[in-house]
Amino acid sequence: MATGPAIGVPEQLWLWACCPKPKVDKLGRPLIAPYGLRKIEAKLQDAGYNAAIVDPDHLGKHLDTMKVLLLSHHDYFAYGPPSSEWWLITGQEPVNRRSFIRLMESPVVREAKKRGVKIIAGGPAAWQWLWELGLWEKWGVDTVVDGEGERVVVELVEKALRGEELPRYVYVSPREAPRIEEIPTIKGASVNGLVEIMRGCPRGCRFCSVTLRPLRFIPIEKILQEIEVNLKAGIKNVVLHSEDVLLYGADGVKPRPEPLIKLHQEVLKKIPGTIAWAHASLSAIKYSEENYKLISTLMEMISERQKMLGVEVGIETGSVNLAKKIMPAKASPYKAEEWPEIVKDAFAIMHDNHVIPAATVILGLPEETPDDVLKTAELIDELKSYRSLIVPMFFVPMGALKNIDKFRRESITREHIEVMKACLQHDLYWARDIMSKFYFEGLRYAPLRFFLNSFISYVERKTANIDTVIEEFLKEKTEKETAAIPLQKATGG
Repeated sequence: MATGPAIGVPEQLWLWACCPKPKVDKLGRPLIAPYGLRKIEAKLQDAGYNAAIVDPDHLGKHLDTMKVLLLSHHDYFAYGPPSSEWWLITGQEPVNRRSFIRLMESPVVREAKKRGVKIIAGGPAAWQWLWELGLWEKWGVDTVVDGEGERVVVELVEKALRGEELPRYVYVSPREAPRIEEIPTIKGASVNGLVEIMRGCPRGCRFCSVTLRPLRFIPIEKILQEIEVNLKAGIKNVVLHSEDVLLYGADGVKPRPEPLIKLHQEVLKKIPGTIAWAHASLSAIKYSEENYKLISTLMEMISERQKMLGVEVGIETGSVNLAKKIMPAKASPYKAEEWPEIVKDAFAIMHDNHVIPAATVILGLPEETPDDVLKTAELIDELKSYRSLIVPMFFVPMGALKNIDKFRRESITREHIEVMKACLQHDLYWARDIMSKFYFEGLRYAPLRFFLNSFISYVERKTANIDTVIEEFLKEKTEKETAAIPLQKATGG
């Protein structure tokens, strides 16, 4: 919801539900903040600088002392998934883009720039500035850092403070990625108690930028130190972050039970609350359970304090043809030809063990055929008995495919719509079940439960005539395509 436009309700109500304001101290410093920002804050503080994360609403308190303003964002301009899909389908700007533009055009940021404050932008969506050169220039952003920032941020800030000219664009290549000892320990609490356990990914999916980065395991002692920081701030829960949690301490792409069991034992001893995984691969779920009963073992440990475990997983496609071309190692240590069966087996394992996945599929991948898309629709239909949410996303050029054209509204086909329709029906079926049995229990969540149930009902009403809407869309698309075909005067006999 935080990456979509406000649908059916005023934007302020939408933001209240999906982007609640953080609690701040008297200087406007949030008590919890995004994990990536915490890493940069810690790196600068370790170097001796008076650096702090400040809520955008409180920047004015620091206007007289601010020298460098550093920005980070998961999706500055709503070009990433799933923002781009929301925007493409609804034709409305997502709230994350609207909010960021409001910040950059606010009186306090404009005044800071007039006073000579240097602006450095980075984070996971840094690549989007290359698509918004006009706003880059208009807002006076001095430098954009694309890649892991720990190695370069101190030098850039030193140059800015000395009044030296800054490079317009800094790309941190995988070879320049920071070593474990160069990655600082956070000094302030992170959103949802998120703590990094690993960086990089060995699978090499062509659509993903993370797979370009080297694999590094964070020592358990450092993980526990960051959990302690969160505990001191009153955060009792933890989200273990990695592109594939089950590959922590792995032998290549084969999970090993010892490091994972030890990690979970130490974390569970440390925290009084719940645990979640940021991401896991479906092949690792299947392999670890079939070879070591690892999912069952971990969930037996976890179930003593919580009903379920949430995780994001990537289906991406139901087509063996596309899997072999775009993500051949995503199935490893199995064969890419087995991908649909791997997905079904992993979903069955998760369902049986109360692991609830939020899964993604990607539409519009390079070299995709209508048959590839139909194979994805068929796979989603075969997953209907497994508790999960499945989110369709349109291809965004990233990773090894960053020079490919992005997916556009006019590229949507009937097959794409069938996949989106299948995902919608799947999610509406499971949404209330998941929410009623596993989330938002107690009186304090009553207003949010009411809002979300009302939103689900709204979606159900709006989709009651979805087939008519689909036919109208396809008819309009066909008419536009026909009108665009140039007519030539016939010649000859």
